[in-house]
Amino acid sequence: MIVPPPPDNVQKPGSSPRFKLFSPILAGATLKERLIGCLGALIGICLTGLVCGFIFGDDPQLPLIVAPIGASAVLLFAVPASPLAQPWSIIGGNTISALIGVTVSYFVKDQMVAIGLAVALAILAMSLTRSLHPPGGAAALTAVIGGAAIARAGFWFPFIPVAINSLILVGLGIVFHRMARRQYPHRPAVAPVNTHETADPPPALRVGFNSEDIDLAIARLNETLDVSRADIDALLREVELQALIRQRGELTCADIMSRDVVTVPADTTPDHARYLLLKHDIRTLPVLDENGKLQGTVGLRELAGKEPGSKLPIAVAATANPSDPAISLLPRLTDGMTHAVVILDDDEKVVGIISQTDLLATLAKSISQNGASEIMRGHGQGI
Repeated sequence: MIVPPPPDNVQKPGSSPRFKLFSPILAGATLKERLIGCLGALIGICLTGLVCGFIFGDDPQLPLIVAPIGASAVLLFAVPASPLAQPWSIIGGNTISALIGVTVSYFVKDQMVAIGLAVALAILAMSLTRSLHPPGGAAALTAVIGGAAIARAGFWFPFIPVAINSLILVGLGIVFHRMARRQYPHRPAVAPVNTHETADPPPALRVGFNSEDIDLAIARLNETLDVSRADIDALLREVELQALIRQRGELTCADIMSRDVVTVPADTTPDHARYLLLKHDIRTLPVLDENGKLQGTVGLRELAGKEPGSKLPIAVAATANPSDPAISLLPRLTDGMTHAVVILDDDEKVVGIISQTDLLATLAKSISQNGASEIMRGHGQGI
């Protein structure tokens, strides 16, 4: 059997890592993302200096902007998902560290001792206040060796200009990232929960890895990672899903969806919606607006306790495209809340629906066919 050579971007076993110009060090750090980060830093630093100049006047006693803010801008605009780049980390980390530096400088007169002590205590203070921010070490150091102007400012220095610089930079960062359609502040992934309020773990956690496995893996690495534990969990579950799509992603939503969909208009009464659900023995009804576009869904859960003549309760619908891999619906249809995914065309019109039963039947058939194929290949190879 001829084994094809590995692609150019795959490292061969036993070989040393190859350096490539402009190759990203961090996952997801594409050239586009880096250019966006450069633009954000340009705007953020310039506007921070401009605003501080307006606040402090033409002849400030202290610098308009301190050097650690430049390092904060690197984190804020280049790696906005990092726990070290969140608003409290930037504002709290810089301010607390500067306060530590001023305090150490006030009590410790030996500068060589003071510089080390200031940085060390800043790390401890940021860790205890959950505001760890690398530029905070520079803020503490600046408070000790910053010169006569900073020494005269004393305990005002952590607030003017450090805290003000940090507040303005974070505010500009939030606006910039929203305009660039990037999420900031970063919202950690929400762990699956058991919506039935029983002692059982949620379905997604009953098979495969769990939180204890992640903790043990991190402990064995014996390193501190610049990513939250919740994001590691979400990333690994997405890796599992993408591997499953690669292995069993030949079927699309269009292949398995029900096309004769029972729908209701938004002005339907709860009684009629309940009647249709029971008549057709289904758990989800897509609700359409006056233009025939999907407005949401309604099920027996939403209809429970609704009085006759009341307004139809409409829930947010889980949706997908006909060309999406059917297996990609697995996380949503096993979250304990979603009973069906509505399939929409490009005009947001309902063209089908896939229930938990539809996906389960598809998976069962796929596993059966793959098992039979393995047996046939085994016989063909003399096994």
